[in-house]
Amino acid sequence: MRAEPLGRSRTDAYLRRIGATRPAVPDAEALRDLHLRHLRAVPFENLSVHLGEDVVLDYKALVDKVVGASRGGFCYELNGAFAALLRALGYRVELLAARVFGPDGPGIPYDHLALRVHTADGHDGHDGHDVHDGHDGPWLADIGFGRNSHHPLRLDSRAEQPDPAGTFRIEETADGDLDVLRDGRPQYRLERRPRALADFEAGSWYHRTSPDSPFTRSLVCSRLTEHGRVTLSGRTLVTTGADGSRDERELTEDEVLPAYRSHFGITLDRIPEPRC
Repeated sequence: MRAEPLGRSRTDAYLRRIGATRPAVPDAEALRDLHLRHLRAVPFENLSVHLGEDVVLDYKALVDKVVGASRGGFCYELNGAFAALLRALGYRVELLAARVFGPDGPGIPYDHLALRVHTADGHDGHDGHDVHDGHDGPWLADIGFGRNSHHPLRLDSRAEQPDPAGTFRIEETADGDLDVLRDGRPQYRLERRPRALADFEAGSWYHRTSPDSPFTRSLVCSRLTEHGRVTLSGRTLVTTGADGSRDERELTEDEVLPAYRSHFGITLDRIPEPRC
């Protein structure tokens, strides 16, 4: 089932949430800007898992959480909401399923949700030059994978793609899937077939309930900043800089809720406690 488009007022509210203005055209340069602004404004977090909150894979519910409640989410929520925004702005967006690489290889089906985005131009969005190749991308947009690329990646390129987060490359597998590599290490295996949001229900349920899921075993809230990244993992606050500097300290109980407010804009009435 296709998403109902966001109305103009909801779209404008979403843009305000990420500090962006409505692009004149849905081109690659605007996508690049929206992608980075989203990463800096909306945290990757799994607090709902540890607060006993339901995660509803419905476009309206996802946008309500990100925009109305000023929260973040994990991949299904963040990329689902971002897809709704991009479609409202005129982009053609498809949901893609991926399996995240672990020590034993790719994970479960529907392990991860990422976006294939087609823009209204052939601009490559990287070096100020147009790509006169007669098509509009496609781009891999992913604002729901923690420490992923800051900018969208060209899905049809097999060359190295430099990014502030590392050097990325997309490789074809023998089965026709795509492996996304960061600094030579595979991050996830991407299927090319478009999916519906409802297809990810089983993966979302697994990650919210299974003791083997990294999301039930850890509590995390993380946001990209202009100078690095800030992460609250349990009660450990970690601030990293673009130069590799790192500051880490344990928060007292009285400091936890104010830290969520000041660093992530999240207001909670109780401290999330790890389930496992």
